[in-house]
Amino acid sequence: MNNLLWNAQKRKYIAAAGFLVVALLLGGCKDNKKAGPELQGGNPEVAVVEVKSERVTITAELPGHTSAYLVAEVRPQVSGIIQKRMFEEGGDVKAGETLYNIDPAMYEAAYTGAKAALARVEASLTSLRLRASRYKELVTIKAVSQQDYDDTVATLQQAEAELEVNKAAVETARINLAYTSITAPISGRIGKSSVTIGALVTANQPSPLAVIQQLDPVYVDVTQSNASLLRLKRNLTNGHLKQDMAKRAKVKLLLEDGSSYPLEGTLKFSDVTVDPGTGSFVLRMLFSNPDQILLPGMYVRAVVEEGVNEQAILVPQQGISRNPKGEPIALIVDAQSNVQQQMLTLDRAIGDKWLVSSGLKPGDRMIVEGIQKVRPGSSVKVVPFDAGQKELPAAVTTIQPAVKSN
Repeated sequence: MNNLLWNAQKRKYIAAAGFLVVALLLGGCKDNKKAGPELQGGNPEVAVVEVKSERVTITAELPGHTSAYLVAEVRPQVSGIIQKRMFEEGGDVKAGETLYNIDPAMYEAAYTGAKAALARVEASLTSLRLRASRYKELVTIKAVSQQDYDDTVATLQQAEAELEVNKAAVETARINLAYTSITAPISGRIGKSSVTIGALVTANQPSPLAVIQQLDPVYVDVTQSNASLLRLKRNLTNGHLKQDMAKRAKVKLLLEDGSSYPLEGTLKFSDVTVDPGTGSFVLRMLFSNPDQILLPGMYVRAVVEEGVNEQAILVPQQGISRNPKGEPIALIVDAQSNVQQQMLTLDRAIGDKWLVSSGLKPGDRMIVEGIQKVRPGSSVKVVPFDAGQKELPAAVTTIQPAVKSN
């Protein structure tokens, strides 16, 4: 009885195992049917773009900072006690407007004394001139000695010299009295006051009482590397770029938050000295600032036009890869639908594209999708690349720093 039960159980196990094997075989056949065409179809599909040359305006984004057009540090030119402050901190002031008043009592007294000394010399000078005039007539008839006449003339000359000294003293006293009223040397926005009423200030002290900055217009000082300048000159020389100096003189500005400044600026000059520490030099630009959006010390990026490349080659960045040495490469499809590897020289990134200096020519078909599925020498099936409107027009692209490549 036990043997019969065991044999029945054994047959059930064998039947279940048979069904499982058949199910696995059927599933494998289905997978093979699905994979068969792909395994046997041969060539993988890749998306390509046809390389074309186009006209591109080459610009450079140069980092820099804003600075005030004029800066004046207000300092006293005479010593004394501050009696009044006539301005509001952070406000706008006009040139010649009174900012501080220094106690003028001592300087008024000095001015009055200088004028009195001048009047005394003028009074004595009148008598000496009359005496010299009389002695001049008397000496001709020997009524007075020549010595007396010479002494009188010398005394007159000394008095005239003393008159000039006293005139200068009066003018000095007048200027010092005027300096007790400290005025704004330029128009602009004034900062905080470093002194209060009752403070003692000294003539030509090192610390300013306040600082005035003219904010319309403003300067923008940016730095450009010497290497990029040499590359620009080389491209202009060999004809890769054409430059319009009138357009190059116009500069656009990008603010720190990425927004564009609404007004164009003017390139004023470039420094003639390269900083040996950074290998760069300074470009100075001038921007109108009627709404005072630009404040001194702001970080900005200036967009400067370098020139126009009439035969520029721009390719999608996703189609460029790097070999183990870090050199840029691209895979192209030749006329026989075989994959070929090309070594590239890249100039810079423009938006989501690379500007290619060498390695590609118009008409080449560069692989941008499916790169991972192919290798040089393999055959492929080519399909057009659908950019999905992701590419930026060349006219509105942004230039990034040049890429160093071989």
